[in-house]
Amino acid sequence: MNQANSTTEEQIIDYLSLYMEDPKLNVWHLALLTAILSLGYRQGERQRIKVSRSKLMKLSHINTLPTYHKYFKQLQELGYIRYNPSYHPGYKSEVTLYEKRLSQN
Repeated sequence: MNQANSTTEEQIIDYLSLYMEDPKLNVWHLALLTAILSLGYRQGERQRIKVSRSKLMKLSHINTLPTYHKYFKQLQELGYIRYNPSYHPGYKSEVTLYEKRLSQN
């Protein structure tokens, strides 16, 4: 694990505080972001986090694909995450998590 890239509890709190301040985010956005942070913490990663749709849905308690896709896409549009899909069955997709939104509108 790269120590410079490892996630600490303090950094997770910083991310969550940032998310809670944004009135554009609702409970579904926060659930997905929390699930991504949780996976990143388990992996020891701060930004480039390996994800799968099924794992994110389970951790965020989202049970329907349309709900998952809608809010995951909105997080990308708002600039909180960048999604790099993997079309290879042996490799997981990656989410890049940004500390601050890319789009400030």
